[in-house]
Amino acid sequence: MDIIISNSSDTPIYEQIYSQIKALIISGDLKEGDALPSMRNLALQLHISIITTKRAYEELERDGFIESHTGRGSFVKAQNTQLLREENLRQTEQLLAQACEKARLSGITLAELTEILSIIYGGADNE
Repeated sequence: MDIIISNSSDTPIYEQIYSQIKALIISGDLKEGDALPSMRNLALQLHISIITTKRAYEELERDGFIESHTGRGSFVKAQNTQLLREENLRQTEQLLAQACEKARLSGITLAELTEILSIIYGGADNE
């Protein structure tokens, strides 16, 4: 599991860890039952405080992405597929909103944007 921390980012380190692990779970790169590194090991790998990794893991557990067992560690929790779909849909909507704003500012018409999206997505056959 590769987590990249940016010390120059305005985002707190625990949030960077949280969002990267969450993304790995949502994408399916981390699957139900997969073990996460211990808080101590992750802190050592990232050269950060164990308190920071503890906070990230607590947030992930609070939001239902992982479950922690004393003495055993933290594991990816079984996910509600509808919840994951909603999260992916929300992220897609955000990205498309950014693309639409860029298109409007650039003078790209809705028809042109629709054609571009169709080509990128793989054509009209992929519904």
